[in-house]
Amino acid sequence: MEDAHTAVVGLPHGLDDWSFFAVYDGHAGSRVANYCSKHLLEHIITSSEDFRSGPDSVEGVKSGIRSGFLKIDEYMRNFSDLRNGMDRSGSTAVGVLASPEHLYFINCGDSRAVLSRAGQVRFSTQDHKPCNPREKERIQNAGGSVMIQRVNGSLAVSRALGDYDYKCVDGKGPTEQLVSPEPEVFEIPRVSEEDEFVVLACDGIWDVMSNEELCDFVRSRLEVWDDLEKVCNSVVDTCLHKGSRDNMSVVLVCFPNAPKVSEEAVKREAELDKFLEARVEEIMERSGEEGIPDLSHVMHNLRPESIPNLPPGGGLASKRSVIEAVYNRLNPHREEDGSGGDLDDPW
Repeated sequence: MEDAHTAVVGLPHGLDDWSFFAVYDGHAGSRVANYCSKHLLEHIITSSEDFRSGPDSVEGVKSGIRSGFLKIDEYMRNFSDLRNGMDRSGSTAVGVLASPEHLYFINCGDSRAVLSRAGQVRFSTQDHKPCNPREKERIQNAGGSVMIQRVNGSLAVSRALGDYDYKCVDGKGPTEQLVSPEPEVFEIPRVSEEDEFVVLACDGIWDVMSNEELCDFVRSRLEVWDDLEKVCNSVVDTCLHKGSRDNMSVVLVCFPNAPKVSEEAVKREAELDKFLEARVEEIMERSGEEGIPDLSHVMHNLRPESIPNLPPGGGLASKRSVIEAVYNRLNPHREEDGSGGDLDDPW
């Protein structure tokens, strides 16, 4: 697993009412992602006098974040395994630094952060892809090219920490290289009575869910469960069953105004599960004369149906575990058909 994450509530240096959360999507190894998950926050806070002396200054905080990214990237360059090419790993980084007054969204690469406010997507970071005009211009100015939407036909992100093979162009500064370690930083004033949650996730999630779909799905799950880990696991499982082939990591940060468990939503979910159980039984009984159908056959039968109250954004894929549990109960002597067999034709 090359992904890593950070979750710190209450920061050092007198920032007791600040918090920091981040997701790191590593590639070509886990070295950079793991180091950043442990030390990026420290570099952000300590590398900029602007941050330490004036945390109330929005521009000072943003300057400190940028400085911290550049400092940690230069620091890791001196690790012996990274310097001699024995380790060529890199990592995206997406995070949110929460102060009492602002949310500072931080992005370097193609992971993404979204803010849900008053039932809508209020903000999302922009992915750093080589084909983006501004990114492509920097890559070409550094003597590189963008082929098949990749830096020099190889790397799929245009900003990242590590990846030093793409940061060795003479005469160019660290933010002018083929791959830049500079994050984009956006400050959003907090609205306590409307802010619901922030989702940080690597591209394996966003490959199969839009910003709106994911926020709608998370919102619906928070009305059913008060366990955030269960909500995150449901996001990952749903994306897997929607056909995502990449690593998947997600961090969910909920604010006081996040949706709460609703008796009506819990009842609706239970009724949906009962409906699916009955439909699976009907499909298997109907197919009984021709032999017991495999799980993918059951799913393909359900897919075109207009099933009421499926979770928004998740759809039938989010109920696969329910369907599979019923199938396994009715077919206890089944041969394993590879529970991911339907992914070639995702829902």
